Amino acid sequence: MIDKILLFPYYLILELRHFMYDKGLLKSYKYDIPVISIGNITVGGTGKTPHAELVIGELLKQNHRVALISRGYGRSSRGFRVVQEGDNYRDVGDEPLQIKRKFPSVLVAVDSSRKRAIDTLLAFPEDKRPSIIVLDDAFQHRRVVPSVSIVLVNYQRPVFQDRLLPLGKLRDLPRRISAADIVIVTKIPWYDESPDEALWRKKLHLSADQKLHFSKVEYGDFLPVFPQECDTRYVYSPKAIVFSGIANGKPFSDYVGVKYKAEALFRFSDHKNYRKCHIRRIESASAQFPTAAVITTEKDAQRLLHLKFIPEELKRKLFYLSMKVDIIK
Repeated sequence: MIDKILLFPYYLILELRHFMYDKGLLKSYKYDIPVISIGNITVGGTGKTPHAELVIGELLKQNHRVALISRGYGRSSRGFRVVQEGDNYRDVGDEPLQIKRKFPSVLVAVDSSRKRAIDTLLAFPEDKRPSIIVLDDAFQHRRVVPSVSIVLVNYQRPVFQDRLLPLGKLRDLPRRISAADIVIVTKIPWYDESPDEALWRKKLHLSADQKLHFSKVEYGDFLPVFPQECDTRYVYSPKAIVFSGIANGKPFSDYVGVKYKAEALFRFSDHKNYRKCHIRRIESASAQFPTAAVITTEKDAQRLLHLKFIPEELKRKLFYLSMKVDIIK
């Protein structure tokens, strides 16, 4: 009862906003071009970026001219901006930069207004205009009506076991999952080879026409953050210094812990803007264990590349763990 009283103002605001869009009091826009939205109801931790990469990879196989639009969380720039491979993450955001570097042929743009971004892209010359658009983290951005809406649900913290902010991690009403065309339950543990689809459908209150899939994280190789300076022999060390600045760093550190003995572990906040004091802590731990590799996440690597205060000795030992997601069902 106390929870309902405390959360009532936030609940009321969300209900009012959705009511105004549903009744046409706030205008939504549709486009002739296919638009795929990827989002969630939870704040962080569902794996939007790797799932966006999965969708982009599949679209590229079909020879589409793909554009991805992201808000560019935490960036210092304003308005519409096209992401370049050589950009600083502070100007465009770490996730859009990661996607651009992984898929150089994809047109990646950042803008807080997805509608403005789509309008800008569609005004490009015909030879540069996208034939399909992917919206990253846009489930709550109701000004644009997508052709297909994909919503991600974390296996470890599903919406039916959570509460609205600030008492929980839900940033939208759980019932809004009914607006999704496709629901993907993400981060299925390695030991669950066949999730119970009927049970998940029941708990998520999905209709018969909503598609339900399950995905697992697949970790790849340990790759150098600074290829020119890196000494690849460190990756074969049995020891590691491990750090991350993502929404949920535990699965990452658990996996690294299977491959290495973690002599030190640092978990920073999501989208961490690393400063000298943070690097000094990592450097100090590395100095205590001079033969250990220093390992971080792929997203963190984007934020480290342009830092001029990372010591050369640390660059020699610094690796990131590559990853992707696979649809298992």
